Amino acid sequence: MSPENSREILPLHDARRIVRDLFEPKPWLYWTDFLFHLTLAWAAFAATLWAAGRPLLQVLACLVCVLAMYRAVIFIHELAHLKRGTFGAFRLVWNVLCGCLLLVPSYTYSGVHNHHHRRNVYGTGADGEYLPFATRMSPWAMVGFVAAGLALPAVTVVRFVALTPFGWASPRVRRFLWERVSSLTIDVHFRRGVSDRDERGWWWQEALAFAYGAAALALAGVGVLPWRALGLWYLVAVAVFSINAVRTLAAHRYRHAGDRPMTISEQFLDSVDVPGNLLLTALWAPVGLRYHATHHLFPGMPYHNLGAAYRRLVQALPQVYPRASRGGLWDALRRIWHEARASRRADVSC
Repeated sequence: MSPENSREILPLHDARRIVRDLFEPKPWLYWTDFLFHLTLAWAAFAATLWAAGRPLLQVLACLVCVLAMYRAVIFIHELAHLKRGTFGAFRLVWNVLCGCLLLVPSYTYSGVHNHHHRRNVYGTGADGEYLPFATRMSPWAMVGFVAAGLALPAVTVVRFVALTPFGWASPRVRRFLWERVSSLTIDVHFRRGVSDRDERGWWWQEALAFAYGAAALALAGVGVLPWRALGLWYLVAVAVFSINAVRTLAAHRYRHAGDRPMTISEQFLDSVDVPGNLLLTALWAPVGLRYHATHHLFPGMPYHNLGAAYRRLVQALPQVYPRASRGGLWDALRRIWHEARASRRADVSC
């Protein structure tokens, strides 16, 4: 699809006019949503440890912990989009009570994720959050991408506990850590710009993550903290990373070869909305992420208004807007898998 055609398909000016009253975030909702699910997550974490010897109760508590923690953690996406200089207390509390505890401080996502939304970056080789899964890669690469979640918590422990002190001591190591292992991306070859230190608080977030990780290992080593608590932390982190990896695969069509920048309309059509069910879909795509195509049209729109924006636009543009929608998670994954297989077969036949 040419850029000219994509501009005709989606009337961006009309779309923005339809949703222009939906860009104001509600701080009380951010605080209530985040603190409720974080409290629920840690309560379920404690219940999982307490329920040892009662398998059914333990599994149920662990499931609640994973889903609640996932929702709390995914607020890192909102932090990347909220205007700089706003929600200062919320950013601080999120990092202290959630992000740094799970070794994913907000600076690892801010900046690099904003690049993903830039018109001249999205879908190109400079986009760390995009790979041509549907057109240039084996479908089994998607399986490997999800399976990598098994090792990611270990990587964060090495990054923030073992390597951080070396970064403080050596500018060369500091630069390596910043460029190669300080970004939550899906492209392992991505390098973060040396000057791309978007959050002024990156240094204390790194120090706090190190302090949490080192303290947990030290307390476990002297017997104060049970090792099974660290094992459960690892299990929960694996589950959170893995669910998010599956969600990421369903967030885009990943058809772009990266040979040129895409227009905003093309970004929209290469992205996916999965409105689904409020109770079920929001479990694997929380905090507005089930409306990912709508989010790419309006990155500055707060998560709590994306559903209303989607419904308005589907009603106002019924011939155009639903083209970026999928019937559910399985529908989105099935389509990208079949496209990757077809593309692979075409490459082999050539």
